Amino acid sequence: MLRLILTLLFVTLISPAVQADSIRNALGMSFTRIPAGEFVMGTADLEAVLIDTPESDIAQIQDESPAHTVVISKPFYLGTTEVTQQQWLKMMENRPGPDALWQRENWQVLPVVSVSWWMAERFVEELNRNDAKYQYRLPTEAEWEYAARAGSTGLRPWPVDQLEDYARFINNSNDQSQPVASRKPNAFGLFDMIGNAWEWTADWYAADSYSVAPRRDPQGPGQGTKKIRRGGSYHCPLHMTRVGYRAADNPGKRYSVLGFRVVAQAR
Repeated sequence: MLRLILTLLFVTLISPAVQADSIRNALGMSFTRIPAGEFVMGTADLEAVLIDTPESDIAQIQDESPAHTVVISKPFYLGTTEVTQQQWLKMMENRPGPDALWQRENWQVLPVVSVSWWMAERFVEELNRNDAKYQYRLPTEAEWEYAARAGSTGLRPWPVDQLEDYARFINNSNDQSQPVASRKPNAFGLFDMIGNAWEWTADWYAADSYSVAPRRDPQGPGQGTKKIRRGGSYHCPLHMTRVGYRAADNPGKRYSVLGFRVVAQAR
């Protein structure tokens, strides 16, 4: 018995720490572990995008190129869903966005929207102030796309005829916000990475950032006037409901289709 105990102790001491596939904080927010790895960021075939795009103007999507290999050097935990109205209310004690969303029977599980980038940052600050176990932040644009692709390539992680099974967009949303996690998750186990609500990222926007950004853990430009949002929403048509689509706004901007999710890291 003593030999067994010593053996188990020795194995415990020399074995690397095993990271859980998911974690849950005191607010009830779930986070999914995203492994380190590399992927091709951006859109390699812009011409293919134009088939879906009504205006057929390649200048509108030029900032999705050049497609380039990016290395995410460390694993991280990303919100399994977008931040919900219930989670926001518990932390911030206010109700942003249209009153109609807060009056719906399922208001608790709707993504919080009409949140500016600065408001999302305030939520992160409050999380960090109140949680001694985890540190929080917005994901970088590269982390967001890596997590959204979940090992896939091409315009979307799924064939177009399966898209409604995974994403809430104009075809299946009744043009209104829907409960988080009401569609299937992607290969990493994340819900609503495409559709339901746009999501703020940490990065400033620059049209040429894909040409000049470092290939290892890019953080985006050091300054700018707009912050990047990704993922599309319940209001988006098919041509905007894809992984590589980029949009950006003044960080003070608020839309009824715009929310966010956050990254958690152990302190």
